[in-house]
Amino acid sequence: MEILYPDYDNCIANLACSMMKHFGVEPPNPTLPLVDGLLDKRYKNIVVLLLDGMGNNIIEANLAPDGFFRSHLAGTYSSVFPPTTVAATTAMDNGLFPVQSAWLGWTGYFPEIDRNVVYYLNQDFDTNEQIEGDSVAWTYVPYWSIHDRIRDAGYRSHYLAPFANPYPKDFGALCGEIKRLCAEDGEKYIHAYWDQPDTVMHRKGCFGEPAKTTLRELEKAVEELVGELSDTLLLVTADHGHIDSPKAVVTDYPDIMECLVRMPSIEPRCLNLFVKDGMDEQLKAAFAKHFDGKFLLMSKAEVKERQLFGKGTPHPHFDRMLGDYIAVAVDAVSIYNMNCKNFVGAHAGLTKNEMIIPLIAVKKD
Repeated sequence: MEILYPDYDNCIANLACSMMKHFGVEPPNPTLPLVDGLLDKRYKNIVVLLLDGMGNNIIEANLAPDGFFRSHLAGTYSSVFPPTTVAATTAMDNGLFPVQSAWLGWTGYFPEIDRNVVYYLNQDFDTNEQIEGDSVAWTYVPYWSIHDRIRDAGYRSHYLAPFANPYPKDFGALCGEIKRLCAEDGEKYIHAYWDQPDTVMHRKGCFGEPAKTTLRELEKAVEELVGELSDTLLLVTADHGHIDSPKAVVTDYPDIMECLVRMPSIEPRCLNLFVKDGMDEQLKAAFAKHFDGKFLLMSKAEVKERQLFGKGTPHPHFDRMLGDYIAVAVDAVSIYNMNCKNFVGAHAGLTKNEMIIPLIAVKKD
């Protein structure tokens, strides 16, 4: 598989920065040139629709070249690292790179409570225990969202998702909310998120009939929505790509496990590893033995030098959240903390198919 590092001058965080600049907000990072060129007109509505997991490889494999999405492809650009929902959608929500926000992946190690925590669910990842009280993530790594910043600048800004009020029950309802908001007076920004095709690809794979059917339904619904909009720039994009991935389980490798202080965090294709004193060489040898050519084992120093998680000033908690090594997938296999029999598709590695995302642009004057 082709290895591809993120391009932090042309990534999803830069897209958010373009939106901020357009609405008079000073962005925290450079803007996205691909989008800046589309914002030469003041539309009443700027809509960014993010379809989870719909990387460029996914639309190329599953949708017709003359279909609505591919025929309106303005270009491609990069996710962040790791190319996964928590890191990338957070970058879209605040314009920050993961190193700046410390929203790193499905789970993060929070040294203040010495636990691996699922950011979105506020659960201990190792025990599945629900953590009582306030959100650990929002307590230790809060951020100022793009919506609050745009509203403070005097514009309207809306976020739509299945888990946010008014809780659209299906994609048709989400599109209905976009249409309703676009019909209202005033210049505004609308960011809408939907959890497909990511969900179906995790469960059924990236290239079979379930994925194709889901993508065609999404494409058809968006095309119908566009037919009912005016004075609107609609951008359809994704947070990351997706691949079919065979599974390994870290506990099946005792020579790796005995090196670790705690279970890995972040993602099965981006393992955050805290290593016992004096066990570095064994860890390197074990990964070379079992996963040579499949994972890159990078030291904390190398991760920082490569700016793997992004440029800029690191979040104050980032250094302590980061392990001694990061094991990054560069082939198809993923390494889970437990057996995940129902997972077929995966992402968060350092391959081109996971990293490159599409920018589909439709101008309705």
